[in-house]
Amino acid sequence: MSRGGAVGAKGKKKGATFTIDCTKPVEDKIMDIASLEKFLQERIKVGGKAGALDMHVLGDRYLKYLTKKYLKKHNVRDWLRVIASNKDRNVYELRYFNIAENEGEEED
Repeated sequence: MSRGGAVGAKGKKKGATFTIDCTKPVEDKIMDIASLEKFLQERIKVGGKAGALDMHVLGDRYLKYLTKKYLKKHNVRDWLRVIASNKDRNVYELRYFNIAENEGEEED
C-alpha cells in the first residue's frame, strides 16, 4: 500500500448522517415531507452561506432548531415536538404532545 493513498484519504472529512422520522405527522396529513426537505435545504447554512448543504459540518442541535422553526412556520409547533431518538442524537422523531396527560392534571 502506498503512503500517498493513505494521506489522500486522511484529508477527506467523513460525512455525518442525520434522520428525521416524520412518519406519524405525514400519515395524518399534518405536514408534507417534501416541504420540510425544501425548507431545510434552503435554510441550512455552512460557512455563513445558506443553501450550501454540506452535512459533515452540520451539528445535531442545529438540525433540531431548524425543524422546530419549520413546525412553527407551518403552525403545527403546538401539536408536535422534536425528540432525539437515540443517544448519538443523529436520529430525530416528530411526536405529538400527550394532551391527555395535560388535561388530567388540570382537572385535579
